[in-house]
Amino acid sequence: MGAPAKSFRMALGALIIKEKLGISDRETVEQIKENPYLQYFIGMSSYSNETPFDASMLVHFREKISVSLVNKVNEAMVKKMRGTASSIESEEEIEGKEIEGKEISESAIPGADPQLTKKEGEQKNRGKLILDATCAPADISYPTDLELLNQARKHTEQIIDSLYEQIKGQLEKKPRTYRDIARRDYLEVAKRRRVSQKERRKAIKKQLQYIKRNLSYVDQLLLSGATLESLSNRQYKMLVVVAEVYRQQLWLYENNKQSIDDRIVSLNQPHVRPIVRGKAGKPVEFGAKLSASCFDGYVFLDHISWDNFNESGDFKAQVEAYKDRTGFYPESVHVDKIYRTRENRAWCAKKGIRISGPPLGRPQANVSKEKKKQAKDDERIRNCIEGKFGQGKRRFSLGRVMAKLSHTSQTAIAISFLVMNLSTHLSRLFYAFFVNFSKLHLFYSL
Repeated sequence: MGAPAKSFRMALGALIIKEKLGISDRETVEQIKENPYLQYFIGMSSYSNETPFDASMLVHFREKISVSLVNKVNEAMVKKMRGTASSIESEEEIEGKEIEGKEISESAIPGADPQLTKKEGEQKNRGKLILDATCAPADISYPTDLELLNQARKHTEQIIDSLYEQIKGQLEKKPRTYRDIARRDYLEVAKRRRVSQKERRKAIKKQLQYIKRNLSYVDQLLLSGATLESLSNRQYKMLVVVAEVYRQQLWLYENNKQSIDDRIVSLNQPHVRPIVRGKAGKPVEFGAKLSASCFDGYVFLDHISWDNFNESGDFKAQVEAYKDRTGFYPESVHVDKIYRTRENRAWCAKKGIRISGPPLGRPQANVSKEKKKQAKDDERIRNCIEGKFGQGKRRFSLGRVMAKLSHTSQTAIAISFLVMNLSTHLSRLFYAFFVNFSKLHLFYSL
C-alpha cells in the first residue's frame, strides 16, 4: 500500500550529489533525471526519463539520516580508503625491493595490517593529529533587537486575524492592533543611517508594548471561544517562539543588558545561537559550533552544538577517537592555544603524546634552532585543518547552511565532511593515475 520506500543508497547518494554540485533540492532532482551516471550512483538499475522522487523527499532524507549515522559512514569509508592506499604502498615497496634483490619482510606482505609491528607489545605512537573548532553560519539575516521585535509583532497580528475568524460573529468588533502606527514607528528608526542609543531604546520599548497588547488580545480571543487547534503548526510554533522572544527582550530592556542565556536571534530558526569567536571581521557568528579532527588529509566531525562550548573539553575524546580509528595514539597533537590547558598537557604526558606549542611559564630567553624549527613545522602542519575549513566554507555548504531545521542542518554539515573526504580520496586516485601514466610513458619512450 502506498509509495514504495526509497533505499538508503538513494537517500545518501542524493544528498552527496547535492553537496558535491552545490545546488538546490529541485536542481538536484533535475540533474539526476537527466544524467544516467547520477542515476547509477544512487542505485537505479536502468536509465529513466522520470524523476526518481520529488524534491521535497530530500528534506525527509535529511530528517531520517542522523549525524551519528553519517559519521559512522564517514569513518568506515575513510578506514577502507586508507586500507586500500596502504596496500598499494605495500605492493610498491615489494616491487622495489624485488628489483634491488633485497629480502622481503613479513610486515610488507600485501593485506597485512600496517598498524601492527614486528613484536606484540612494541606498538608506539604514530601519526599527527590536528584539532580545531569553527562555526557553520546559518542562513539568517543579521539579527537586531528592533528587527526581531518587528517581525514578532507582525506574526502576532497574523495569529490574531486567524483566531478572530473563528468567533467573528460572537464579538462586536475586532481587536485593534494599530499595525500601521506600529510599522511607522519601526520604519522611523530603521531607515536612519545613524541612531542614538536613546532613540533605539525608545523604539524597542514601543515594539514591546505592541507585542504585549497583541499577546493579551490572543488570550482574550482564546477565552472568548477561539481554539489553538485552528492554527497551523507553523503558527502555533511561532506563537511559542514570539512569547519567548518577548520575555527575553523585555528582560534585556528592563535590566539594560546585552546578553541572555539561550538567546533567540531568528524567529524561523529559533535553535540558532550567537557564537562569539573573536575573529577579525566576524567577532560573532550565528550558527552551529563544531569541533573537528584531521589526520592523513581526512577530516572528521567530532562534536556539534548550537550552544557555545569550550573546545578544549573535547580534547581527550578526540584523541581517543583517533586511537579507535587507527589503533594507536598519535605521536603529536597540533592545536592552538585554547587546547593547551594544564589538564590536557598532563594527560598527553601520560600517553607519551607531544602537544604542539611552547611550554607553560615564562618564555625562554635562549631558544635553540631545533625548537624554533619545530614550532614553525607545527604551525605549518596545523594549517591543514584550516585549509579544510576553508574548503568546506568556500567550495561546499559550511559557509552558509541552507537547511532550516535543527537536525536537518546538522545532517547537512555532516554530509559536507563526508563529501570533503570523498573529494580528497578522488584527487589522490587521479594523482596516482597520473604518476603511473607518466612512468609508463617514460618507459615506452625509452
